[in-house]
Amino acid sequence: MSAAAVWTGGCQCGAVRYRLKSAPTNPHICHCRMCQKAVGNYFAALARVPLTDIEWTRGTLAIFASSSAVERGFCAACGTPLTYRFLPPGDRINITLGSLDDPNAVPPIRQYGLESQMPFFAHLHESPGSITDNEIAPDVMAKLKSRQHPDHDTQNWPAGEVGQ
Repeated sequence: MSAAAVWTGGCQCGAVRYRLKSAPTNPHICHCRMCQKAVGNYFAALARVPLTDIEWTRGTLAIFASSSAVERGFCAACGTPLTYRFLPPGDRINITLGSLDDPNAVPPIRQYGLESQMPFFAHLHESPGSITDNEIAPDVMAKLKSRQHPDHDTQNWPAGEVGQ
């Protein structure tokens, strides 16, 4: 895990941003069906942080109680999943690893919900791959204007062009 003193992250559009004052713990992926549905993917990648160590620096987290035991936080503007929290609220919250500005700094070390893991994962590394820029024609890339927030804090939101 990164030796950084502070970790930052947020949603895709930048409307909701956060800062962590301590290192996320128990980084993991969960394959359970509820997590699959919550993030619209084959698994959710999460890590725990004390509730007192997360500071919302921009925007307000929207909440959906996905069961009587769990609530999930997300950006109401772009839909990015951001948190997972057991009910009744305890003293910890899980953040989505993909929402970190540097998700590589917190690699998963455990898996949960293996009963719902996709069987093809065992062979996924054998699939052919390519770099995104090689898949899009250069003239299309030249016209592309991303609306995704950059992977760092910005003074203003929306920041305008990416990189501001």
